[in-house]
Amino acid sequence: MNSPKDIANNYISVAKNKVATPVAKTLVLAFLAGAFIALAGISSTMASWKLVDGWSTVVKGCIFPLGLALVVLCGSELFTGNCLLVAPLLSKEIPLGKTAKNLALVYVGNLVGSIFVALLVSLSLANAVDGLAEHLVAVATDKANLGFGNAFVLGILCNILVCLAVWMTMASNTAGGKILALFLPVACFVICGFEHSVANMYYLFAGLFCQGIHNVQANLGLLDVLVGNLLPVTLGNMVGGMVFVALPYWFVYLKK
Repeated sequence: MNSPKDIANNYISVAKNKVATPVAKTLVLAFLAGAFIALAGISSTMASWKLVDGWSTVVKGCIFPLGLALVVLCGSELFTGNCLLVAPLLSKEIPLGKTAKNLALVYVGNLVGSIFVALLVSLSLANAVDGLAEHLVAVATDKANLGFGNAFVLGILCNILVCLAVWMTMASNTAGGKILALFLPVACFVICGFEHSVANMYYLFAGLFCQGIHNVQANLGLLDVLVGNLLPVTLGNMVGGMVFVALPYWFVYLKK
């Protein structure tokens, strides 16, 4: 396997390619990543939502790594994983402006891809499966009511694990090794109930769409989605990935 130092050095070239990718291609790759994570979200929901609590979280944790596996192996841009760009940024290998631009574009693309799948699920699957629309609205409502501080901390914990999962995939040069490497960290954050901003883009908008399309009685609004969850979770994800993963690995392996 590649050593941690090798991973840090190899990530510099990865980061340079990311920030040099044209805007249109970055948006398409980010759209795909948002859709991949959303597909993992609905897959884990369908596998687990009728199980009792303990088994439900375990099954969900076993299915959801599909999302990051698709992102890594199929090639796409995920906002939470790209928080690792801070390491080569601190080494002055990539400029601040291009780093910020990449993160902003990827976030927007992830959002559009997630909303796209959420709309399709609300129009099709939620219409065909009894009780699924109500369940999706309940999940979105619970997330929107976490509270700013709680959502922020859960976001930190989540992206520590997600960025470590991405970092670990670069230890292997085989597809199987990459999947095995990312599986446990992603399963861990799902089982623990940590908050992932891109996954929540799907969950929250699926709830919003189901509330309107299927007339589910709830008080979920767009402001609840954006301010009640996405804002604090996104900030927490940034702190978790940038401060607690990218920063220490830069200090240990890349700082001159």
